[in-house]
Amino acid sequence: MRKTPERTAQETQLRIANLRALVSAGEPAPRAVLPLGLPAIEGHLPGGGLVLGPPHEIAPEEPGDGTAALAFALALVACRLAAGAGEAMIASAEGQPLPYGHGLSSLGLDPGRVLLMEAGGDGEVFRAFEAALHARCLSALVGLVGEGLPLKTSRRLQLAAEGAEPPLVLVLRPAGPGSPNGAATRWSVASAPGAIDRFGTLRAPRWRARLERCRNGRGGSWLLEWDSAAHRLRLPERVARDAVAAGRAGP
Repeated sequence: MRKTPERTAQETQLRIANLRALVSAGEPAPRAVLPLGLPAIEGHLPGGGLVLGPPHEIAPEEPGDGTAALAFALALVACRLAAGAGEAMIASAEGQPLPYGHGLSSLGLDPGRVLLMEAGGDGEVFRAFEAALHARCLSALVGLVGEGLPLKTSRRLQLAAEGAEPPLVLVLRPAGPGSPNGAATRWSVASAPGAIDRFGTLRAPRWRARLERCRNGRGGSWLLEWDSAAHRLRLPERVARDAVAAGRAGP
């Protein structure tokens, strides 16, 4: 029986559909991400946000920027906790600072939702991370370490994070060149003059955040401002434009 052109076209479409199904079956499921609410940054990140599960590395640009880098990391944790229920753990290796209640509150973090851990060293921090990842009991993990994130450790953390509902994982190391590792992103953070109100009081902290490396994404640099009440990052340039627009719309 001779095939008609219509039947040949139908068979061709069926073959294409089957091939597409086979290709889709071999593709990994998209990872959950933490959106930052800033298209200028999200356009540089695969999936439009910070991927949950694999670790992200944050470092001060200079030794004097340690407080800024820690505040930036905690702001990301505040974004994560504001997105839903759960708690965060901050594990600090020996010799590294450990945040306290007032400092957490000033960034909009509820101290009642943050577990603080004083660890004996970097290895103990990463063991606590791995246990928490396997237990699926926390929404965010922050580790303050003295040496950085080893390549072997980053791979172990990625394996432990596989599965449903992984947390946001941040590793904060000292300033200086970092060693190669499997971090999903690597950030360098510097302090910047904060927004001051007319009474001379700091209204919102600001940081210069540089995305130095991003797996399947691209780098960039931004001046960021933190709104602790709304639990969101914003671009000061946009705030200025909004203020000008509001003034023009007034009487």
